[in-house]
Amino acid sequence: MSKIRVLIVDDHAVLRAGLKLLINGQPDLDVVGEAAGGAEALQAIRESQPDVVTLDLSMAKGGGLKLLEEARTAGLMT
Repeated sequence: MSKIRVLIVDDHAVLRAGLKLLINGQPDLDVVGEAAGGAEALQAIRESQPDVVTLDLSMAKGGGLKLLEEARTAGLMT
């Protein structure tokens, strides 16, 4: 059985680290990447092709909703 591939996007490194520990502790989940903001997240989506992306709604350089819109416009997410 393949694991669900997760990308974590948050501008707080401590939160990303905590989520990574929690997610990787689950037998059916695997963190395939992390990003601290918009452009970095779009690149990480392209490279890792995750099944699930966790998005911080209020990041310093644009929140998760803006990033989601950009990813959908670029054809990276449906």
